[in-house]
Amino acid sequence: METVLSSASGSISKLCSFTIVLLFLFSCSTFTSTEAYDALDPTGNVTIKWDVISWTPDGYVAVVTIYNFQQYRHIQAPGWTLGWTWAKKEVIWSMMGAQTTEQGDCSKFKGNIPHCCKKDPTVVDLLPGTPYNQQIANCCKGGVINSWVQDPANAASSFQVSVGAAGTTNKTVRVPRNFTLRAPGPGYTCGPAKIVRPTKFVTPDKRRITQAMSKMVEQSSNFSLSYLHLIAVTWNVTCTYSQFLAQKTPTCCVSLSSFYNDTIVSCPTCACGCQNNITEPGSCVSERSPYLASAVSGPGKSSNSPLLQCTSHMCPVRVHWHVKLNYKEYWRVKITITNFNYRMNYTQWNLVVQHPNFDNLTQLFSFHYKSLTPYAGLNDTAMLWGVKFYNDLLSEAGPLGNVQSELLFQKDAATFTFEKGWAFPRRIYFNGDNCVMPPPDAYPWLPNSGFRPVISLCQLVMTILASIVFLWAYM
Repeated sequence: METVLSSASGSISKLCSFTIVLLFLFSCSTFTSTEAYDALDPTGNVTIKWDVISWTPDGYVAVVTIYNFQQYRHIQAPGWTLGWTWAKKEVIWSMMGAQTTEQGDCSKFKGNIPHCCKKDPTVVDLLPGTPYNQQIANCCKGGVINSWVQDPANAASSFQVSVGAAGTTNKTVRVPRNFTLRAPGPGYTCGPAKIVRPTKFVTPDKRRITQAMSKMVEQSSNFSLSYLHLIAVTWNVTCTYSQFLAQKTPTCCVSLSSFYNDTIVSCPTCACGCQNNITEPGSCVSERSPYLASAVSGPGKSSNSPLLQCTSHMCPVRVHWHVKLNYKEYWRVKITITNFNYRMNYTQWNLVVQHPNFDNLTQLFSFHYKSLTPYAGLNDTAMLWGVKFYNDLLSEAGPLGNVQSELLFQKDAATFTFEKGWAFPRRIYFNGDNCVMPPPDAYPWLPNSGFRPVISLCQLVMTILASIVFLWAYM
């Protein structure tokens, strides 16, 4: 009987251990699947639309458009790179507005040579200044696509591709698979292509509308009756961004200060990595180094490899939030963005800040502003960016490598306070990436001078009472 009980208890303990392991694995998989979710832009994504606009003897001509539906995350230089895998043995006869990085093996073609014969082509945008006969609308920007809120007119990029060996009916044309998007590095994960309604195109004179091609094909029902079914040849691919996939370490950090406390809370140490010139020489350079000029213009300049200023946090960008002034009905904040990368200029930069007082922002100086309301009834998030031709360029590290502005907030008597770090932001994004915040217990707090008289009074009362008790005892 004891043997049976011991074996049963052993089985139960093994079962419990197995259950715990399963729960742990399930929780890990759950966290992994939500990495691409952005709470401040829950519907943001990059959509790739593939529209067949005409048919050719052995295939079709398509317009491929990359739409950036992200509110504040843009695709910066050196630009996007798009890839996919053909479902059959398709080739690319020609392209306009873009090109593949490799031609591949086209030796089986004797006369007219295709533009690309690779099974998995990689496409990049053409550069500005491309001849007009090689351009189409929304092309040739060097792969740069701005964010939807900041510059909606430049939030898309297009190219035209002529596909051969693809067939000319819906039964032979196959959707490309395994789409990949680098913008410019990793971070985006693309889903499968889906058939959607055909896109409508407006002619340049805006007097005529055309749409992507469709095919009428005959199908059979369960009753053996044939009927005509309209199939649109337009495919959508949705790609979502994950900062965890984009880079191993953060790219920005936040420091804090205030008028009511002399403490300056710096970015957390090693927030974006640590100085390691022993194993990685040349990874950073001191701003006072006599070799600074030669290091900046060294061989790494052509490869766009980062060269950071040596700091305790080792972040390329620092955002400083300073509570500057306090008025009767208002309070003022100064924001400074500093670039510590000697080989990187941030064009069309933007900042996203979350703070409960953004519902009462009164005035903003030298920055553009738009309220972001990802959730109904909650107005605590703002997007800030520079004024064109004034401070929309964050220059490389150095005397000019910073931009700054001031914000004036109106106080709400029900919520406003300087206590417990309320005046500091809850979250800050730079160019769509979440910045490392200092720990809350390190925030500048109100000085204790306002409480010292109370403490001194208590000490005085206690001293008097103790004296009275002492005298009474000896009477």
